[in-house]
Amino acid sequence: MQMQKIRGISSSEWNVNIVLSNKSDKPIYEQVYEQVASQIISGELEANFCLPSIRVIAKEIGISIITVKKAWETLENNEFIYTRAGIGCFVTEYAKKHLDDKKVAIAKERLKKDIPYYKSLGFSIEELIALVKEEYRK
Repeated sequence: MQMQKIRGISSSEWNVNIVLSNKSDKPIYEQVYEQVASQIISGELEANFCLPSIRVIAKEIGISIITVKKAWETLENNEFIYTRAGIGCFVTEYAKKHLDDKKVAIAKERLKKDIPYYKSLGFSIEELIALVKEEYRK
């Protein structure tokens, strides 16, 4: 399934890429959260990188400040970022092991939500693994 880009932000100065989809079942704040968290886990956003302000992100993407604030709060609650009052939000510094643990935890959480659906379709574990391998290689 391809995401339809409706709004996005990418700047070499900011180094934050966010693409939102109007076809997604996920709320906008969750799409923003997941994409920024993914960029932190992958190392695209380095430790202590200062994220663009909530207002800047909201303006550039064309979404509500409240929506970005909720995404940033979720990032902070999950310890991906920290806030320095009056200065901004920064990427938390993690040891590689901790990031790997977070990546596994996020994947497990997603699987817990998705697996019951595939079970309801009648997929065996072998069929599901084969399907995942096939899609992963694309």
